[in-house]
Amino acid sequence: MLKGKTAIVTGSTSGIGLGIAKALAAQGANIVLNGFGDVDGPKAEIAALGAQVGYHGADMSKPGEIEAMVNYANATFGGVDILVNNAGIQHVARVENFPVEKWDAIIAINMSSAFHATRLALPGMQAKNWGRIINVASVHGLVGSAEKSAYVAAKHGVVGLSKVTALENATTGVTCNAICPGWVLTPLVQKQVDAKAAAQGISNAEATKQLLGEKEPSMQFTTPEELGALAVFFCSPAGDNVRGVAWNMDGGWAAQ
Repeated sequence: MLKGKTAIVTGSTSGIGLGIAKALAAQGANIVLNGFGDVDGPKAEIAALGAQVGYHGADMSKPGEIEAMVNYANATFGGVDILVNNAGIQHVARVENFPVEKWDAIIAINMSSAFHATRLALPGMQAKNWGRIINVASVHGLVGSAEKSAYVAAKHGVVGLSKVTALENATTGVTCNAICPGWVLTPLVQKQVDAKAAAQGISNAEATKQLLGEKEPSMQFTTPEELGALAVFFCSPAGDNVRGVAWNMDGGWAAQ
């Protein structure tokens, strides 16, 4: 379905980003990975799906490096058809104790990077009259949680950016939407479960139950594969008139 299309997926060397990248690759898209840590493993996973794959290690807090990443995709694959803004970091503290440098970093990486990548990729999409911008927000783009001021502010901002981008391109073949996951079973979250189990002397299963029970009525994690399938839907002809939505995949979290 996506043969000949090229997707940049930020923060895609693991977790949600890698899950989305693999789903797009399975549909034939060329993939530009981005992120830190192991690169060879994720590249091999994408290549195994028969897709062409590149990598750019742009620091998503730096607009100049984001521009270099988009230029790399243009030079390597001839353009950017799909942009998935997924890169994100987290820090937890009360507002009065929140480190200013952590606030600035979260706003830069979780929100401003989506703006910069979008403004740089849009002209090429508009010229072809086809494009998909998928912003990975969070259920925290819809509701709040204590001690997550920067993250919640950034994700609400991403939802707002998605709506404006969609409206500005509403009469074109370029769409923009946000995905709002709840708890997703990534290696990072698994570490949180393991730490909770160790700290309380309980089983891993009980720690998982506690974590999910705090917020997620379904009592089950969303998976990167499920989020990837939603991204593929947005890129399909069935998604042509899906514009400016904040689509939560959160097990009922925001419905409470």
